[in-house]
Amino acid sequence: MQHPQLTIWSDAKLPTEAAERLAVSVAPHRLIYAAEMSSLNLNLSPPDQQLSNADIAFGQPDPEQILGSQQLKWIHLTSAGYTPYDREDLRDALKARNASLTTSSGVYDEPCAQHLLGMMMAFARQLPRSLTTQSSDRAWPAAERRRESFLLNGQTAILFGFGEIAKRLCELLAPFRMKLIGVRRRARGNETIPLIDESQLNDFLPIADHVINILPSNASTVEYFDSSKFRFMKRGAYFYNIGRGATVDQLCLAQSLRSGALSGAYLDVMTPEPLPMDHALWNAPNCLITPHTAGGFDAEMMGLVGHFLENLSRYTSNTPLLNRIV
Repeated sequence: MQHPQLTIWSDAKLPTEAAERLAVSVAPHRLIYAAEMSSLNLNLSPPDQQLSNADIAFGQPDPEQILGSQQLKWIHLTSAGYTPYDREDLRDALKARNASLTTSSGVYDEPCAQHLLGMMMAFARQLPRSLTTQSSDRAWPAAERRRESFLLNGQTAILFGFGEIAKRLCELLAPFRMKLIGVRRRARGNETIPLIDESQLNDFLPIADHVINILPSNASTVEYFDSSKFRFMKRGAYFYNIGRGATVDQLCLAQSLRSGALSGAYLDVMTPEPLPMDHALWNAPNCLITPHTAGGFDAEMMGLVGHFLENLSRYTSNTPLLNRIV
């Protein structure tokens, strides 16, 4: 059964080429725009009068307004994360009116996985330390750098949050023949590596060379990585976070780096963002920070539009939606 003409609301301020593709490709459906558009797909839209007239939302609509928008039957987020929408009242409201919530995680698994791989290899080959040397005293510590360098081959990594990013990272790490272990609340049967549960963490954290955090932020994960987790980690391990900043006790992480308990950390997400200029992490030894850019790439906006259009085709043909949360 074909859908009648639908009204699609968007707050995404897209580059010209991507905006034109969206406008042309949604036909015969009607595209309307929020009063305040955003070029950053991490920002929530303020309440917008136009949203109440929409059947579909493409962007970051106000969660409170979604609750009262009875006409709204499908929300497609322009982000992989969905923390502001991860609420029981919102889930219940959407289910009650047979509405759906999807994300754009299919757009971000590849860049995020490559970003993580890049940081793991950078640490292994001591690139950050050589960059520091180049920008400071320009010494030539060849013997020391060679001793400090290591291979990923045969090392152990634990991945917390086994979604699309983790699955793709495992594929990229396959040539290194690492021992990869996943941590997930509930096994879904599509995991490509062995899983462990919470009760086994104290056995496995002490043997992991790399601890990779891809957890979302919700009530159960706030400061999940606390002093007890860092205490059980292998001395000299490396810690990575491209999940959400709120999942980490950042002061404990900084202390672990200063004490030498951890050899290094790579962080793409912090709390708050931007990270205050006087925060302890900026000066923590061997702590690399990128400003929430792991998912970024040159074709990102076109990728978002293409992903939405694929799901729009599925929605109008009553085919299962990609990256569905509700």
